[in-house]
Amino acid sequence: MRIALGIEYDGTGFLGWQRLSHGATVQGALEQALSSVAAHPVDVTCAGRTDAGVHGVCQVVHFDTEARRDLRGWTLGACSNLPTGVAVLWAHAVPEDFHARFSARSRRYRYTLLNRPIRAALRARYVTWERLPLDAGRMHAAAQALLGEHDFSAFRAASCQAAHANRCVLAVSVHRSGEEVVVEIEANAFLHHMVRNIVGSLLPIGRGEQPVEWMAELLAGRNRDVAGPTALPNGLAFMGPRYEAHWGLPPEVSQ
Repeated sequence: MRIALGIEYDGTGFLGWQRLSHGATVQGALEQALSSVAAHPVDVTCAGRTDAGVHGVCQVVHFDTEARRDLRGWTLGACSNLPTGVAVLWAHAVPEDFHARFSARSRRYRYTLLNRPIRAALRARYVTWERLPLDAGRMHAAAQALLGEHDFSAFRAASCQAAHANRCVLAVSVHRSGEEVVVEIEANAFLHHMVRNIVGSLLPIGRGEQPVEWMAELLAGRNRDVAGPTALPNGLAFMGPRYEAHWGLPPEVSQ
């Protein structure tokens, strides 16, 4: 049978999602825990890979197994074998044609900036500190240039292995909540470092160092070398994918 899981994780202590031979990863920890529950090796496929230090609010994975466990057993059994920074939120049986990556209609990220003169202590693992005042309204206006399908080469990491840079941004917003400035973006798919590079280019606009129109100019120019620097990973969280309702997954990942 095929099982889908919702996964929450703190990316601070991991070298990213993808399994590696030389360090701790979220995929490696999850597969080890599930293999203990299933009593056979388990390989998982995720909706979207995240980099070192990036967090997951509701990552979705699927795996195939011949082991007979109830859904509560998969959830609690995996959690009991996982490090404290990773938890399985839910488990659902899904049809064999469900695929965590290819069945997803879109993916959502949130980037949180702590905008105050003093650095974070309690929230340091989950926010990126920006001490200079930011104008969230200017950042939001600039970000609207990203809506629709474009070539996002200006915001693509040199190490990106995607076949092309065309992506479709479905929604993007920037808003202030007290001391935090939050960037939220939803797209059909993302390039390597795409969100962090977008945030790195929104920051000079928010500080008043670049005009609102700069974001549109960067997008049209397709030149990574002139765009802003890559923002730090700790402020970024993968909120999760979205699937069509007929898959029967929880509301936080269904549309």
